[in-house]
Formats: sequence, C-alpha cells, structure tokens
Amino acid sequence: MTATVAPGRLQPKDYASDQEVRWCPGCGDYAILKAVQKVLADIGAKREQTVFVSGIGCSSRFPYYVSTYGFHTIHGRAPAVATGVKLANPDLDVWVMTGDGDGLSIGGNHMLHVLRRNVDLHIVLFNNEIYGLTKGQYSPTSRQGTQSPSTPGGSLERPLLPCAFALGAGARFVARGIDTQQPQLVEVLKRAHAHRGASFVEVFQNCVVYNDGVFDNFTAKPAATDMQLHVEHGKPLLFGQDHRRGLRLDRKRLVIEAVTVGENGVTLDDVLVHDETNAVMAQLLVALAPPAFPMALGVLYCNPAASYEHEVYAQPVAGAGNIETLLRKGRIWSV
Repeated sequence: MTATVAPGRLQPKDYASDQEVRWCPGCGDYAILKAVQKVLADIGAKREQTVFVSGIGCSSRFPYYVSTYGFHTIHGRAPAVATGVKLANPDLDVWVMTGDGDGLSIGGNHMLHVLRRNVDLHIVLFNNEIYGLTKGQYSPTSRQGTQSPSTPGGSLERPLLPCAFALGAGARFVARGIDTQQPQLVEVLKRAHAHRGASFVEVFQNCVVYNDGVFDNFTAKPAATDMQLHVEHGKPLLFGQDHRRGLRLDRKRLVIEAVTVGENGVTLDDVLVHDETNAVMAQLLVALAPPAFPMALGVLYCNPAASYEHEVYAQPVAGAGNIETLLRKGRIWSV
C-alpha cells in the first residue's frame, strides 16, 4: 500500500499506487487496470482488506499498480498462493491476475484445481493469444498457423479456449469481456466480485507489439455489431444492427444455428433465451466464434455453490485450536 487518503468514499484514482505503470504504449492492460480501479471504487473496497496476487507475465505486474496489498509470485503459481491467502484469512478480498500463458500453460494444473475446489477468488485472465513479456512466442490460446519465434512455420496446435477450460474444471462462474469496452467490463467484474466461490473472467486483451489486432474480427468497430453477442440472463440471444439476428437450437442435431428473425418463418419465440445457470448452454456459447457466429460476451455461467474455505472452516476437527492435541493425535512414538 503506497498512498494515504482522507476518510470517506474512495475514488478510482485512490486505488492507483505511486508506481510508474510500465506497459507498452497502447497495451490493453491499461484499460483493464482502469476498469478494476473503477470496480474497487464502485463496490467501496477496503484497501487494507484487498489483495491482488499474480504470477509472471505482462498482466502479472498488476499488483504494483493498485494501492492495496499484493503478491507478485512465480510463474503459474498465483492460484496456489492466493488459495493460501484466502484460507489463512477468509475475510480478505482476493483477486488473481494472470495471462493466457501464465494461467493456462505452466499454471494450468493450479488453475484447474482452484476452480474445481471453488475457492472464493476473483480470477481475471488476460488473453492476448501470445507470450508478450518474453517476446512473442505462441501460447496455449494461440490460433493454428500463428507464426512466432517458437513456431516459425506456424503453430500446429488447436488453441485452448479459456472459458471452456474453466467450465470443464467445474467453475461456477464464467464470464468474458473486452479490454476497451469499459462499461461492460466493469459490470462483468462487479458480478464476478459479488459471486461467492471461484469466479473466472476472460478478458480479450490486445497486445499491440506481438499480436496486434488478433481480435479485430469481433472487436473492431466495423465488425462489433454483427460479431458481438452480449448475453443477459432471461433475455433472448439477439445481436446485429437491429437485433434481428439470433441464436436458435437445432434440437435434432443439438447444435446452435445463427438465424434472422422474420426470415424463413423464424420468430422471436425460436430464439434461445439465455439461462446463466445452465452449464450446457454455457458450453455451447463458449464454443461459438466468428465468422460463422458472434463472440458471446458477459456472464456466460453463474451457479453458486459453497466455497472451499467456507467448507474448510465449517469442518469439525478434533482438537482444533489446541496444537498440543493435534500433534499428539493418532499414532505417535516416544523416542
């Protein structure tokens, strides 16, 4: 913690540290930092009870730039450290800031278990489909054909979908946002913060140096209207210039179709209604991608369950609170 302010409601600037922000000019990380600082102000976060934990990568410089407690840990291990923080003091508000390489490559095992355990952490994964800090090698989310220093002939691997990974690991809250769409991103992060248990938010973040424009097929202004689907619980899955385009389920083949209301007999009743508690619907949505489908954004899945640390502290332990009893419990030997 680096700044002192007068008592009262804090503003976004009050959550900014005195450290120089050192990302490349134009990096999407700046926008994510501003969004998080606004979220902290809007929710009235107490700086002395807020902790940011990160691993290694461009995104992992995050703890330096917020005036709260923070840990810049080692590559891929942020979820493990954050779990320890939360278990040691469940009253702390703990965020995990990670990237597609840090969180899904060397840290994939830790990410899987923190999600399935449902530890009450707010996990924000910056996805730029590249290793930015180490000069542009391909990452687990890089698309097939990506040319990089480590794949000069083009990547041969099928990319990992972060939200599909999170759902497969048993995450109870999964959402997506775009770095430059501040109003939407702020609301998604607020929902993630309000969720009790592990919340996983993928943020499409542009790396202007090593992977510039990789998301232009749905983030650029000419494509945004037709290639973005902002989901809302209980609302039809509509998109497009006049919201006449929608998603319909082909019940025979169990696949999603993009249709136009008013054409070929399609009515509004044919369009799927978003149910964020439905894991199957979430799986279908995360698999959609341009150009055949829009990119689904917002809260894709939210189905709370008891958090891990709540269950840990609720579990009866013989001799709890008495270290002597615990040490002498079970089979022991006197030497």
